[in-house]
Amino acid sequence: MNYTPLEIDSFDCYYLVMSPQGLITTAEVCRIAGVGPTAVKRWADQGLLRCVKTGGGHRRFERAQVEALVRAGASEASEAWNDWIGALLDENGIYATEGRLMTERSRLGSWYQVAARMGDLLAVVGRRWVEGTLSIGEEHLITARLQRALARVSESLPLATDAPRCLLATAEADEHTGGLSLVELCLREAGWRTLWAGARMPSAEVAAEIVRLKPAMVALSASATADPAVLARQADVVGQACRQLDVALALGGAGAWPDPPPYGSRWRALEAFSGFADSYRESRAAR
Repeated sequence: MNYTPLEIDSFDCYYLVMSPQGLITTAEVCRIAGVGPTAVKRWADQGLLRCVKTGGGHRRFERAQVEALVRAGASEASEAWNDWIGALLDENGIYATEGRLMTERSRLGSWYQVAARMGDLLAVVGRRWVEGTLSIGEEHLITARLQRALARVSESLPLATDAPRCLLATAEADEHTGGLSLVELCLREAGWRTLWAGARMPSAEVAAEIVRLKPAMVALSASATADPAVLARQADVVGQACRQLDVALALGGAGAWPDPPPYGSRWRALEAFSGFADSYRESRAAR
């Protein structure tokens, strides 16, 4: 039997002597655990979830260990998320959540880590809506209040008067702006001013805004429900506009963006994107 070479990952990972078919991808771990890819990376880095890497650098996990970790942490995680969800459903949810976000910042040490944790919360809320334990009204209310609390925190972060600007928009026909709120928090922490184009932005309109506003970067987000063919077309149209004006393009979210895209970069983890935004701002300032 032929085996694909696997490499030991950087922290408390181990070599599994088994066929690659016995391992699962990060996307499958996200589906089983109901979290985003940033959480899976964090578990691996912290040694909570052992993993291996393929020759191409992709993480692979043992399904049985993933399921055991989910079972072990289900009660504790559920109780913690219940507190967040309960606070967001309260009529003062925006203000209470803003305070909770500040507490998380003190505990975790950076806003991008807070953003990653809120991405996990959004995934839990979405899963509970699918399971029927949250109504669609409750799901919308929780998401809207969380986004408003995130916006209030983002706006409170100081910026330089000459801070570079990033245009934020979702993919065509995509109404999910929760991911952009998380991206905005990362960008503000990295010293960027954000310009919201909003949801359901046609490719041509995004391109026109790039010409009009001349931002230093464009960040497009797509949910898993987005049509891959539409995403490929938008990545091409927006990418051409960005290339012509030397504007960076970041494609994020769970959507099936081209990887690699014709122009720009594909991001799946907020931590990595935050580091890129910080270094790119510094490189532009040094020009």
